[in-house]
Amino acid sequence: MWSSDSANMTYLAQHPLFDQIKELHEDIAIPEYCCAGGGELQSLNAWFGPQGTVTPLHHDPHHNLFAQVLGRKYFRLYPSSVSGDLYPHTETMLSNTSQVDLDNIDEKEFPRTQDIEFMDGILEEGDLLYIPPKWWHYVRSLSISFSVSFWWRTHLASGSS
Repeated sequence: MWSSDSANMTYLAQHPLFDQIKELHEDIAIPEYCCAGGGELQSLNAWFGPQGTVTPLHHDPHHNLFAQVLGRKYFRLYPSSVSGDLYPHTETMLSNTSQVDLDNIDEKEFPRTQDIEFMDGILEEGDLLYIPPKWWHYVRSLSISFSVSFWWRTHLASGSS
């Protein structure tokens, strides 16, 4: 679980809630996008927490269709082509996570980060956001929120993810 600095804040992040509570799974429709190109759903996760929770800058190995069910979230996205400028951790376990704190960028330690172009926006209730594999993303809850992420991979003849 990731959260902001508040010691009293709890964030249910990337949790397989729908595997644990089967009745909730019946309320979730897997988007057809997840099957395009011979796609196969890898995981279905829930994200639930109060305003101010943060998911630090990172990337995931799969296609991600992120559904905002309740509340609002701010997203910032960077393409995979700028990975080196986002200073990923060198430890294997954290290699998909940036060392850069986007809420307080140390310009001396991470000078290449400040000039990188990015896309950002706010997801409202009912919005979907597609995040390609290995695209970097940072997320901040702007209100109490509940979200669902659909991770899938494709089995295309070219061998892409």
